[in-house]
Amino acid sequence: MKILVTVKRIPDPVEPPKFAGGQIDTSSAKWVQNEFDEYAIETALRLAEVGGGTERLAEVVVVSVCPATKREHVTNFLAMGANRAIVVDADDTQLDAQSVAQLIAAVFRKEGADLLVSGKLSQDNESNEVSQRVAGLLDLPQATFAASVVWDRSANALQVAREVEDGVETKRVPLPAVLSVDLRIVLPTSVKNGATPEGHPYPDKPRLASLRGITMAKTKKVDVLKPADLGVSVGAKVVSRGVVAPPKRQAGKIVASVEELVEKLATEAKVL
Repeated sequence: MKILVTVKRIPDPVEPPKFAGGQIDTSSAKWVQNEFDEYAIETALRLAEVGGGTERLAEVVVVSVCPATKREHVTNFLAMGANRAIVVDADDTQLDAQSVAQLIAAVFRKEGADLLVSGKLSQDNESNEVSQRVAGLLDLPQATFAASVVWDRSANALQVAREVEDGVETKRVPLPAVLSVDLRIVLPTSVKNGATPEGHPYPDKPRLASLRGITMAKTKKVDVLKPADLGVSVGAKVVSRGVVAPPKRQAGKIVASVEELVEKLATEAKVL
C-alpha cells in the first residue's frame, strides 16, 4: 500500500500576527510545520510499520505545496520516518483551498496512492476543507475527524471511529480512500494495522525526530514538481478582501458588591 500524507508550513502561531495593507504580513514570519500534520504522519507511520521496527506494510510519502526553497518542514516529516517526499513548487500564500486540492489530487493520481491522510485542519486559518475537496475531485470515499482507525488488510478497508456529539460514530470505508485525523488518533491504541502487537508501547503523542532520523532525512528522495507537470493551472478564485486586528479589549472593572455586579450586567453589559 502507498500512503500519501499532506503537510503544510504555517506562520508560527505563537508569534503575534502583523498587518500590512489590509492583509496579514508574513514577510518576516517564522515558518513551522502545522501541528495537525504531525498527527497525520504519525497515523500513517503506525499503519505502515510493524511494531515500530524497520519492516513496513506500506510506503509513506509526504506531499507539500510550497516554494521549493521553503521546505524545511518537509525535512522534519522525513526525519520522523516518512520514506520520501514530493514538493509541488508553488507560492502557497497565493493559492486557495481548491487549487491546493487540485494539486494534491493530481499527485495522488500520479502516484497511484491507496490512502490520503491529512490533519483535520490547518492552524493558520482554522480551515478544514482541503481533504474533503480532494475526496470529491478523486470521487473517493472519505472519513473525517478520525479518532481511531483499524486497517482490515484482508478486506482492503479501514474501520474509522469518529467522535460526535452523542457518542462515537463508526464508518467502514474501502480503499482507496481519504482520511483526516483528529487529536485522539495518537493515543496508544488508536491505530491498528493487524500486524503490530496489541501491547506495543506507542506514546500518546506524535514521535519526535531522532538524531538518526534527522541524518537519514538528508539522504531521502524529494521530488520537486511544478503545477504544469501535474497538468494543473493554479490560481486563487477565493481571495481575502481584507484583514484587520480585533479591537483591543477594554480594561476590567472592580465592583464593590454582588448587587453592583448584577446592576452593571443588566444595564451596561446587557446580558441579564
